[in-house]
Amino acid sequence: MQRTTSSLLFIILLTWLPIHGFSQNKKNIDSLENALKKYESSKKEIGMNAPILMDSTKAILLNNIAQEYWDAAPDKATEYALECLAISEKIGFKKGIGYANYTMAVISENKGNYQAALDYYQKSLKIMEEIKNKKGIANDYNGIGAVYKHQGNYSEALNNYLSSLKIKEELGNKKGIAGSYNNIGDIYYMQKDFEQALSNYQNSLKIRIGLGDNAGISDSYETIGNIYTAQNNYEEALQNHLNSLKIREDIGDKRRISNSYINIGNVYNEQNKFADALKNYSLSLKIKEEIGDKYGIFKCNNSISQVYEKQGNLNEAIKYELKALAISKETGARELIKNAYMNLALFYAKQQNYKSAYDYHVLYKQVYDTIFNKENEKKVTGLQLQYDFGKKQDSAKAMQDKKDAVSTEVLKRQRQMKNAFIVGFILVFLLALILYNRFRIKRNANVALDLKNKIITIEKANVELEKERSEKLLLNILPAEVAEELKEKGKTEAKNYDWVTVMFTDFKGFTKISEQMSPAKLVAEIDYCFSAFDDIIYKHKIEKIKTIGDAYMCAGGLPVKNNTHAEDTVKAAIEIRDFMANYNEQKIAKGELPFEIRIGINTGPVVAGVVGVRKFAYDIWGDTVNLASRMESSGEAGKVNVSGSTHQLIKDKFHCVHRGKILTKNKGEVDMYFVE
Repeated sequence: MQRTTSSLLFIILLTWLPIHGFSQNKKNIDSLENALKKYESSKKEIGMNAPILMDSTKAILLNNIAQEYWDAAPDKATEYALECLAISEKIGFKKGIGYANYTMAVISENKGNYQAALDYYQKSLKIMEEIKNKKGIANDYNGIGAVYKHQGNYSEALNNYLSSLKIKEELGNKKGIAGSYNNIGDIYYMQKDFEQALSNYQNSLKIRIGLGDNAGISDSYETIGNIYTAQNNYEEALQNHLNSLKIREDIGDKRRISNSYINIGNVYNEQNKFADALKNYSLSLKIKEEIGDKYGIFKCNNSISQVYEKQGNLNEAIKYELKALAISKETGARELIKNAYMNLALFYAKQQNYKSAYDYHVLYKQVYDTIFNKENEKKVTGLQLQYDFGKKQDSAKAMQDKKDAVSTEVLKRQRQMKNAFIVGFILVFLLALILYNRFRIKRNANVALDLKNKIITIEKANVELEKERSEKLLLNILPAEVAEELKEKGKTEAKNYDWVTVMFTDFKGFTKISEQMSPAKLVAEIDYCFSAFDDIIYKHKIEKIKTIGDAYMCAGGLPVKNNTHAEDTVKAAIEIRDFMANYNEQKIAKGELPFEIRIGINTGPVVAGVVGVRKFAYDIWGDTVNLASRMESSGEAGKVNVSGSTHQLIKDKFHCVHRGKILTKNKGEVDMYFVE
């Protein structure tokens, strides 16, 4: 029995050692599995009288083994974690339930199954909050933040990272604090705020060097290297990534090693050293596929496709990008899906497959608008300010508590005097209140009728104001004539128009430009240009139809028919062209990339009407619209390209240059003219 007791004590002590996470240390695994065998032997020897503590000990052992395997053998890690969860639930061991859910969350996250990871993290968080396990709570907040980061929800990611950091600071967990700084830096890096990102990364590195945390130091070198890559400082970037790789090879951490290969490949890719880039990407991809890291597999395929694109091998580029897209859809990560759509749109455009390019561009803009918007950016900034302000408040409160402790007796006497004064004041106040209440009742009886009349007047005014606002809102969405028909009949009829002139505009190379601008700057630029276009077409009595990403569509000759629509539309196009030329001169003078605009115009029949029930939209359809779009895509930057049908209507008003018959997709050869 003495041997059994000693063995059991050894096992209990071993299970409460710190959880390593990502160590892949064979010695640790052997030690834990030997402890599990001793547990089984001890429990068998004790028999039916074995205490419940032994089952909880087994649960912790299983969880620790799972965490040792969660990188190198995720499927095996899953088996151990689920067995831990089953035992813990059977005996009501909440800490074990929390640990097992956390481990399953990390395994799911590593595999790129983000929805499952989020569910497991939230289950773990609920348990950890119940048992007041602060370290567990901090870990769960950190994990939830990571999932939101992968999904492109940066405000929620930062919110959870800051919650985790606050708890780690309370616990004095320096290693955890360093990790939080690194994670917060990632959010700023994703939003291209490199100054804030680098500041957080350097804070993290400083702490990790002080702790001698080699794995953490390698992570900091990696993130700092990524900043230098983004800033085109390739020498510093490569040095940081090589430092990171060396540490990771010494540790033997496969996941981190594969990440280093990707980062080194990125540096070579930026320098157009394609053979070196492909070599490192391929090394990384092999490891990522071995360990089932979907996020990593996406990054490798995405990176390889970019190398082939630079080399002009578009078929191979599309092949690898489609693989990346398939993986990104499996994970549900919007940031990855966005990148894949963007690249596919670019590749197909270079192949002159404009239909596919357009389709992927629309999908890209839909995801992009979800991730990058002013509201999201405000949330991220607000969360950071809120956290900083909270820290200042906590510091101020701590100083005040010290002052209060010193002057406790003085405050006690002051409170006694204050209480006596308050009692006297309350008595006087109650008497005054009684007298005032009598006066108020009498006064209210006299003015009740007047007040009622005023309320009725205000309500009527509010109704009129809301009616006016609704009508203005409707006019912002629909043409005045269509809005009036909708108000009178509750619906609108689609109408055929024999002759209207349709104009499309689009910015050349917009995808590349958008990659080099912050979300806020990009939105401001597009808003400035489109607002100017709105003013121009309004002046020429042209109806705006819609915008799609960076494309702008309008039409003359509807909803009120007229005979000058072709002339009006071309005048507006020339004014838009000249506006953009002047604006680009200003941008170039400031060292900014210009927005080169293409403009296409076509005249012919269309069908127009209102679509939608909850959100109305006035739109037009027909072959005329399709050919107008071809006029834009077949044009040249800074030129107004019109079709033969439009030219027939404006040739006496404008000087045009015949371009000849131009081959267009699905339309064959079409006469085109540049308006001078």
